[in-house]
Amino acid sequence: MGELYIVGTPIGNLEDITLRALETLKKVDYIACEDTRQTLKLLSRYDIHKPLVSCHANDELKASRKIVSLLAGGASVAYCSDAGTPGLSDPGAVLAREARREGYRVVPIPGPSAFAALISVAGFGGRSVLFDGFPSPKASRRKTRLAELLAREEAFVLYESPFRIAKLMRELANLAPEREVCIGREMTKLHEDIRTGKASELAVLFEAESGTSLQESPIPARGEFAILVSGRETSADLPEDECSQDRG
Repeated sequence: MGELYIVGTPIGNLEDITLRALETLKKVDYIACEDTRQTLKLLSRYDIHKPLVSCHANDELKASRKIVSLLAGGASVAYCSDAGTPGLSDPGAVLAREARREGYRVVPIPGPSAFAALISVAGFGGRSVLFDGFPSPKASRRKTRLAELLAREEAFVLYESPFRIAKLMRELANLAPEREVCIGREMTKLHEDIRTGKASELAVLFEAESGTSLQESPIPARGEFAILVSGRETSADLPEDECSQDRG
């Protein structure tokens, strides 16, 4: 009986691939890809040659049914999104749902994600962190959702493209200028850039022109971004003695 493997792949550095992921890609009959061109780069690096099946977000349901038909024929299939772990702001959920609905085993092969990588180096986040993916490209919806996230106690993580990152940071700074933020750009790649600071400070760095007298260099609006925003401070976050004084 066919099996589907959901394979986490590198988010930039091609060496961030697990041994288990490589073995899985080598043993399956087919490899399904969000974009065959992107996955080919990884497969070529490790000399893996398998038939490829496209499973892009724009036609994921149709592609999923094709892949399920391969499983029905007894084939094993690995699915890779362009980068990172499928299902985290990437296609893959529909495919996993359709395969499981038809009774096929769906096996997770864990791997990198910008979400986890950013939290690991930020130095803050707390016990609960909310992942909200890419904000809406529509300004009104984006601002409304930001206000909702900022009203929560949890820290939260967003992804953003280079085309809207400066606008997102300005909106965040307008709503909560003192919130602590960690921004990861081009994570694991050659020009990886990780900055921490107040929302207002980081927003200025996106708007700054090169050659200014700022102590920190501007942040280039290039590459993919992951943004961790600290949660709303509550009495539970204060030192014990401060909490006691509040009760006085």
